[in-house]
Amino acid sequence: MQQLLPRLILSFVVFSVAVAFTDAQDRTEAYNATVDKDGVQHIRVIGGGYFFKPDRIVVKKNIPVELSVSREPGMVPHSIVANAPETGIVFDESLSSNPKIIIFTAQATGEYSFYCKNKLPFLPSHREKGMQGIIEVVE
Repeated sequence: MQQLLPRLILSFVVFSVAVAFTDAQDRTEAYNATVDKDGVQHIRVIGGGYFFKPDRIVVKKNIPVELSVSREPGMVPHSIVANAPETGIVFDESLSSNPKIIIFTAQATGEYSFYCKNKLPFLPSHREKGMQGIIEVVE
């Protein structure tokens, strides 16, 4: 048992560092939402490995947005949070492999952040590792 614990700790550290380095590879270009026939902007967001795809979303002001959020398979828990009450963009959801629906209507133009609030002990937060994005609201 004494030999197993240092190996487990080392394995965890190596895994964490490897995942952090994959962050830059998973960045995407801006996703410009379009209004569907139902009058809603539908967007799918996937989180995992300290990234969101897409990590920049452009939506139209005063048109409902439906985010379908989920995460890639894995052991590390993730969440998606936005807190811009002045524009109506407020949510805080844990991510799972089963999609969850978040609905909001942005009421002001500008750029508003979303991020993962999770943090493992003794490591940087998921947001500090790059698990964040921008919702840009346009006219």
